[in-house]
Amino acid sequence: MSVLANKRRALLAGAAVLGLGAVVLAGPGSAVFAQTAAAPAPAQTHAVAMVFNYADMAEKVGPAVVSVAVSQAVREQAFDPDQLPPFMRRFFENMPEMRGQQEGPRAGQRVVGQGSGFIIDPDGIIVTNFHVVGRADQVKVKLSDGRVFDARVLGGDPRTDLAVLKIDAPGRLPFVRFAENPDIRPGEPVMAMGNPFGLGGTVTSGIISARGRDIGAGPADDFIQHDAPINPGNSGGPLFNINGEVIGVNTAILSPSGGSIGIGFAIPSPVAQKIVAELREHGKVSRGFIGVSLAPVDPVLAGVLGRDNSNGAVVQQVVPDSPAAKAGLRVGDLITAVDGHAVDAPRDLVRAASIASQGSRMTLTVLRRDGSKEIAVTLAAAPDQPRQEAPKAQPRRG
Repeated sequence: MSVLANKRRALLAGAAVLGLGAVVLAGPGSAVFAQTAAAPAPAQTHAVAMVFNYADMAEKVGPAVVSVAVSQAVREQAFDPDQLPPFMRRFFENMPEMRGQQEGPRAGQRVVGQGSGFIIDPDGIIVTNFHVVGRADQVKVKLSDGRVFDARVLGGDPRTDLAVLKIDAPGRLPFVRFAENPDIRPGEPVMAMGNPFGLGGTVTSGIISARGRDIGAGPADDFIQHDAPINPGNSGGPLFNINGEVIGVNTAILSPSGGSIGIGFAIPSPVAQKIVAELREHGKVSRGFIGVSLAPVDPVLAGVLGRDNSNGAVVQQVVPDSPAAKAGLRVGDLITAVDGHAVDAPRDLVRAASIASQGSRMTLTVLRRDGSKEIAVTLAAAPDQPRQEAPKAQPRRG
């Protein structure tokens, strides 16, 4: 392979990096990881889109968008890429020359970071990203009117990268609402607000680029891709539809340089709403467990079942005494839908289960040789799993 081809391959590898969220690692040859994301907006007519005014909406919802500043005392002196979550670690595996070049701050120093958030309750409840506040020992929130308040973290969920803060401010605060069951389509207009590079209340606009993106962050990946410019510091900020409703929480960008190239990702509002509600009430997320292992449908099985496509998820194993076993699921069952929503591949069912709570009930549509049937499964508590930490190298901006 030519030198030019090798350089191009390295560039593409770098461009494929998806950051955990507005994280800038200091030191020689510093690498930039940024997070942001996008979600769905209700279908709008072309006429409505033509008369839509971003300035009016920014004036309406802007007071509920906040800047988040975090800091933490450093205990480790060196940065070790092996301490990063797996999907961030891949960046250093693809670019080995970056290893050993991150000196990081010295033990005893404080490092600071910045991100965004938005108020969802007039009593001072704020949504942001877990990677913005997850390891901080001091969190401050700056409102659009310039007031600054200490914030406490009510709870955080590294798997979905969401966190909930609380500030005690006099009076009722401006707030925004999540869109209920947003039905968005690629091409619909959106507006992002946040705190890029610490600049504070910044408005950008774009369109929905795609839905259901899997960026390798975890089993619950269901990101909305959009092209409203977002940068380090936008993490945790809202993505609005043209009705001024929050359709996503900006969480990650794809970028070879750390700056916006028009590919941003947001956590959809239905996921955010559910996780935020649990964090507010319990401080953590209690996930459900079905008790099956799944595989894609191969052409042979599809033929045996008389299907002309390979959609669905095949049950490979049923855990004894699990909810799946108690409900009557069998090895070889083909799951084609969950709660009426099509299961095109195993990840669809994994995603649904990963954001479902213990004790919740799912109805699975199962296809067997003798026909299709509905099987109700009541989820148990998910087995304990190793806790995914935020990066130990702390951000200067986030």
